[in-house]
Amino acid sequence: MTHPTLSQPQTRSPLDQLNTATAATAVRLLLCCCASRRWAERIARHRPYPDVEALLAAADEASYDLTTADLREALAGEPGAHPTGDEPPVGALAAHTALRAAHGAYERKFGHAFLCCLDGLAAEERLDHVLAGIRTRLDNDVDEEWAVTAEELRRLARGRLGRLATRGSWDKGVAGLTPG
Repeated sequence: MTHPTLSQPQTRSPLDQLNTATAATAVRLLLCCCASRRWAERIARHRPYPDVEALLAAADEASYDLTTADLREALAGEPGAHPTGDEPPVGALAAHTALRAAHGAYERKFGHAFLCCLDGLAAEERLDHVLAGIRTRLDNDVDEEWAVTAEELRRLARGRLGRLATRGSWDKGVAGLTPG
């Protein structure tokens, strides 16, 4: 799937382009960062942003205000945390089998995909981080996990939006796991 991007003329920053895009274009771009329509429309409605920090602060505020329905809508747009999109190396087959089993257990218990922001982690650390995260979070009760999931979604959306506003494009990759 091709994700929308901002064109990058030399004279206008990606943030300027987002600020001046039509409302429909801005919402479409923002929905790629977080699939909650309310979140995307709120951020688009409050443009223009003077700088990336103000945009990210608005995104954080919008994330904190997500209702249960908004969070469910956003989660429906997430593929779940898978640390690589490629075939695992032969030596990692057992780990990937364990990861699939852990994802299944998580989804059965909580009813949604496991989200985990891996921005800043080296590729070789991601699999272990996701496995440890699932194992730890399987001990959460439903309400506690809902709060953790909302925070992970906020972190994912923030990273994606930061990349959009500074680079003019982003790669959602697999659940936002492309390095930031």
